[in-house]
Amino acid sequence: MSDHISPELLSALLLVSATDRESALFALLPPEARGGDIAQLLSKLARLDSLEGDFAATLEREKLASLRELAYGASHEINNPLANISTRAQTLLRDETDPDRRKKLETINRQAFRAHEMIADMMLFAKPPDLKCRELDLSSVIRQVVGELMNDASEQGTALIMRGIDDPTMLVADENHFAVALTALCRNSLEAVSSAGQVTISVAENDESVTLRVSDNGPGIPPEVRRHLFDPFYSGREAGRGLGFGLSKCWRIVELHGGTIEVESEEGRGATFTIQLPRQPVSEESPGTMYVHG
Repeated sequence: MSDHISPELLSALLLVSATDRESALFALLPPEARGGDIAQLLSKLARLDSLEGDFAATLEREKLASLRELAYGASHEINNPLANISTRAQTLLRDETDPDRRKKLETINRQAFRAHEMIADMMLFAKPPDLKCRELDLSSVIRQVVGELMNDASEQGTALIMRGIDDPTMLVADENHFAVALTALCRNSLEAVSSAGQVTISVAENDESVTLRVSDNGPGIPPEVRRHLFDPFYSGREAGRGLGFGLSKCWRIVELHGGTIEVESEEGRGATFTIQLPRQPVSEESPGTMYVHG
């Protein structure tokens, strides 16, 4: 290879973010190397990165299509029997006096409702819900969610701490759906920490957006788990963060609001989930969104 470039510089080039590799990294090459094999290598690497991104996007679409088909089937074939089971259990409960039988009927009803909720979670991916967005105080939503989780946190000896919510934090969002997302995120952190643990919910804002962070001092999340954490097909049990659609549901709701969610974590040093939301998430003309004024 005739190009004059050190192994150290080549290693540095390959470690830089792939998104701008062909353009930004080309400028870092010595002038004598820009027309040679190294430049061609960087160009090929950039095209390979692009192909990998396209493949990942295609795979994600196919996964969601499979989930959509499963959700529609489950909704039609399972929800009706579940409703009958739940209704029958509630009817029997009204007249049942035996404590053991009542306990079993309550379990039947509770599990039927849980199965129904799982199907509803799948439908969140199969068909975007109609968001009823209005101006709301995020600080108030946080206080409501923390209040609902306080008993669970106290039972396991975990402190729930709120920061930056003394004053109203206004944005436009669907209050019910966002409360569901925040609850799922907080439950995820509660599952990750042990007794004497700590979960902190904090808010920051500027003129354009609101940033919400949920941090815990749990065991952290391994990199191989972190890459799939918001995938509805992936189990987070390896990271001590439970099963189900909790985090993927949170990601989906944030996405529908035009926001982003990211996670930072080091093994043994906890995890921080950061949600960034625009104050006005989508235009009123966007499909699937209903604005409620007043």
